[in-house]
Amino acid sequence: MMPLLTLAAILFSAGLILLLGLGDPKRRRAARKGAGQGATSRRLIAVAALLPGLAFLLSGDAAALLLWLGGAAVAGWAVTLVLAARSDLKD
Repeated sequence: MMPLLTLAAILFSAGLILLLGLGDPKRRRAARKGAGQGATSRRLIAVAALLPGLAFLLSGDAAALLLWLGGAAVAGWAVTLVLAARSDLKD
């Protein structure tokens, strides 16, 4: 049960990281796609992406916290690589 909860938390954070990457104002301006997300919405999405880690921290589940932290970091790298590759293809 706990590994599934950890996986769900990683996927939740990964989805929000992807949303942040897609709405990045600097990347969208460079691609001439509009302004992107505002500062307030970006901050709210970032806080929401951190909520699973906070829940694991408060519950005292160190293993789930470390797995989530590693998974979220890998998701961030994956989002960065995919979005960079997409922008390279358009040039």
